[in-house]
Amino acid sequence: MLRVLSVAGYRSLRDLRLPLDPLTLITGPNGSGKSSLYRALRLLADAAQNRVLPALANEGGFASTRWAGPEVISRAMRAGEQPIQGTVRDGPVSLRLGIGGDDFGYSIELGLPQDAPELFEDDPQIKREALWAGASYRPASALVERRNASLQVRDGRGWAAVNTPLAAFDSMLSQHADPSQAPEMITMRERLRGWRFYDSLRTDAEAPARRVRVGSFTPVLAGDGADLAAAWQTIVAIGNGELLDRCLQDAFPGASVTVSRDDAGFRLAMRQPGLLRPLDAAELSDGTLRYLMLLAALLSPRPPELMALNEPENSLHPDLLPALGRLIATASAQSQVIVVSHARRLISALEDAPDCRSWELRKEFGETRLPDLPLDETPPWRWPER
Repeated sequence: MLRVLSVAGYRSLRDLRLPLDPLTLITGPNGSGKSSLYRALRLLADAAQNRVLPALANEGGFASTRWAGPEVISRAMRAGEQPIQGTVRDGPVSLRLGIGGDDFGYSIELGLPQDAPELFEDDPQIKREALWAGASYRPASALVERRNASLQVRDGRGWAAVNTPLAAFDSMLSQHADPSQAPEMITMRERLRGWRFYDSLRTDAEAPARRVRVGSFTPVLAGDGADLAAAWQTIVAIGNGELLDRCLQDAFPGASVTVSRDDAGFRLAMRQPGLLRPLDAAELSDGTLRYLMLLAALLSPRPPELMALNEPENSLHPDLLPALGRLIATASAQSQVIVVSHARRLISALEDAPDCRSWELRKEFGETRLPDLPLDETPPWRWPER
């Protein structure tokens, strides 16, 4: 299980360490940094796909996504005794992301480019990566180290250099996959690639989930929910159909969902009390369709190690939120779950779950902080030196 997510220099996250539990709830007012923390987690997953630099470009580029405040916010600044102002930097400009778990930890650091080709002067470069044993980095626990283009792997008590240099835009997770030299690297890469994020489930009139489409075994719901019918039927066929029905009844008492197939493909329909016929997916309300997609995602017959949900309450009637909280708690028995939400009824339901830990983010002087947890009381963490 992951124990800590650490982010430094990304948007409002100047230096934040977030303890992680089987079910972690992140709350806070608008603009407090909840979405930034969620996106930081996605960027870590992107590193395993070698997409971290394109992902930053889609967010506006390195200049737009790195911390815009001073390197250090002094006590005098926080007390209002000194204006917020820049000072002479002690360290390089960087954006750092890292995770620590029961078995391994990983971090990546991006920095300003040097000797960049023409027109790519604003592209960040990967300056440092490290993979280590345990939750917190120590030089003695390091298994794989990357400094700029150089890569070395642990060889007994020493190090073995990898002769092929790394490009400044390539993550070591995607470029080095030698099971004899660094099996832990393959483990970490596949772990990050297996994380699932649900923040783009579509329910508009043109949503793919509303259409009949050819289906096949689908143990993992697509990020936009397009293959809902196939994913639902897969749970019935090879997953826990009884649990699926119980969770459906918890939200929609007396309702039932069926999936049929015709020449056009798989067709999902929902029968509800009081109606003379079932409603096709194209006829369902946005909230009902979204809830069915959340059911298919959270009760996947192939649960991931980590699942992250960003404001899953969108489009849902408030009366559905307690049932959604119970559904998420059920899923957290099989996967580590991180939820970002500001819906009070969902927050209350999740906080009642036995393995849930809730964190409320606050922004002070432009910086996202955990007011109830000083930085020195967070899980141990050390960034690999550049």
